[in-house]
Amino acid sequence: MALRLAQLARLTRLASAAAVTLALAAGCHPGVSPELRVIGVHERPRNGAVFVQVTNPASRTMHLTKLEYTFAAGGTKVSEGEVSLSREVPAGAAVVVEIPLDSTSEQAMTLSGRLTAELDQIVEIFSVSAQVAPQAAAK
Repeated sequence: MALRLAQLARLTRLASAAAVTLALAAGCHPGVSPELRVIGVHERPRNGAVFVQVTNPASRTMHLTKLEYTFAAGGTKVSEGEVSLSREVPAGAAVVVEIPLDSTSEQAMTLSGRLTAELDQIVEIFSVSAQVAPQAAAK
């Protein structure tokens, strides 16, 4: 009887350890990346702004904290920077984020960067990109 109890206790510990390992692996596995879509460009005399829609494809709320970005056109860097964010994006929802644009280009631009977000108190960094159409980017 004591031998069976010891075996049962050992199996319970192994099952618990396996469950914790699987939970940690699932929690740390990067999810589907947020999607960016340019919805407009606003030009000002000295600089401009690009408005992007950030969609959360995850099944849980995502808290956006930072976007590091670069705008490039024709292989040349046009503008770069970092925007601090504090935005909640519910599962399947979208928010609009304004990104400063130091200068514009008459060519199509590519916005690329790293979006930092928290999902279930786990910080994840996603590579993101979007296209800025030439007509929207032209002065």
